[in-house]
Amino acid sequence: MARRARRNGRRADSARTGYLDDVSEQPSAGWPTLWADVNELVARLRDGVTDALGDRLVGLYLSGSLAAGDFDPESSDIDFVAAVTEELPPDRVDALGTVHAVLAASGLPFAHHLEGSYLPLGALRRYDPADAHHPTVGADWPFGVHQHGYDGVFNRAILRDHGVVVLGPDPATLVDPIGPDELRDAVRALLRDFWAIQDEHSDWLRPRNYQAFAVLSMCRALYTLEHGKLASKPVTAAWAREHLDPPWTDQVDRALSWRRDRRPDAAALPDTLAFIQFTLDRAGV
Repeated sequence: MARRARRNGRRADSARTGYLDDVSEQPSAGWPTLWADVNELVARLRDGVTDALGDRLVGLYLSGSLAAGDFDPESSDIDFVAAVTEELPPDRVDALGTVHAVLAASGLPFAHHLEGSYLPLGALRRYDPADAHHPTVGADWPFGVHQHGYDGVFNRAILRDHGVVVLGPDPATLVDPIGPDELRDAVRALLRDFWAIQDEHSDWLRPRNYQAFAVLSMCRALYTLEHGKLASKPVTAAWAREHLDPPWTDQVDRALSWRRDRRPDAAALPDTLAFIQFTLDRAGV
């Protein structure tokens, strides 16, 4: 969920221009992506994972902002999902750990901004909180077997409809359809289980870019509760500016300007927490 400082992302040659406005209505970008540095890192990931897993690997997909169409090379992570045949044995998990250690030490742009999971086919098909411990790596956590939260519902929805196929079958064949009510339920669960426990002692929220992430996440939550579908952060921010009243609209504007600003700003934290509470109240959480 981190939002990062400036990085050098060289744009690859492509006939495609622009990004998606609404992930629920627009087609996704393809592979290779628009960004040469992204392509180099993902190609190394693909080759390393293929060597580590062999025929246990079913598919490798780009998700998140690269699939949704709002990837920003200066602030976005490289989100991926690897579909595997079954729960991986310890030796294969260790092999994947080596792959990610090598990538982290490669010096490649974005090397520390990979964020993804290795999901068995049964767990990939539908999010189940009772079956949610799987290998994962993130910009803010080391590779290992970790708990997956209700944002897995959103990740699967984006993957199913807009996932970028690096290798493997169409992701729509691997993930069940996700309806409006399921999306709304996942929003409320994530608000309840994660956002409701944030307070003035949440040190991770002090940097401006993380406060921007929080505010824009609230915009997406409100949009999904209203419409029963997902949309990119630019779309949901624009919707929030049109449908919310001050002071919330001022916070949306500030969040958009702070996405790449890593300076701590404790003075702004109460406003950010107030926006979170406003969203919780609107959601009935």
